[in-house]
Amino acid sequence: MTTSSRRAEVFAGPGPDRRFSGSGTGDERSMLVDFLGDQRATLEMKCAGLEGELARRSVEPSTLSLLGLVRHLAEVERRWFRQVLAGQDVPPLFCSEGNADGDFDTVAAGPEPVAASWAAWRAEVAFADRLVGEAPHLDIHGHDSWRGTVSLRWVLIHMIEEYARHNGHADLLRERIDGARGL
Repeated sequence: MTTSSRRAEVFAGPGPDRRFSGSGTGDERSMLVDFLGDQRATLEMKCAGLEGELARRSVEPSTLSLLGLVRHLAEVERRWFRQVLAGQDVPPLFCSEGNADGDFDTVAAGPEPVAASWAAWRAEVAFADRLVGEAPHLDIHGHDSWRGTVSLRWVLIHMIEEYARHNGHADLLRERIDGARGL
């Protein structure tokens, strides 16, 4: 745990901080990919060292947990990159028609559910990274039943927004679990 006097001090997870190392200049795709990578790394950092407590719901009455956030973000990656942009007909990972919030609500503690959740998230991130890397430009389109036609550019911006929002939740959850706080 890091005891910091200022929130601006970076949370000290295991290993070096890989975040915010991208260039401050460059082309649009590189910058969007770097920002999304930084947000993904922030989620990993906020969850580091807590395998046994990742399923803990520490900010009552909320049902959010760090593991629920990992599972939710795996679902979000899958939805936008696999289903919408790649047009794959794949089922949700943790949710169902009868349990739309299964990513948050059916979280179980233990090594197996934690490992499976991280594996699912990493597989979806890897797929997304391949899709983005192979896309000829940011204007490729997909169709979403909720949003309509969306471009890869829009999805990348939305994913940065989605991670940033949930990393704020992760800050609160982590601080309640063990007092760790930071960026």
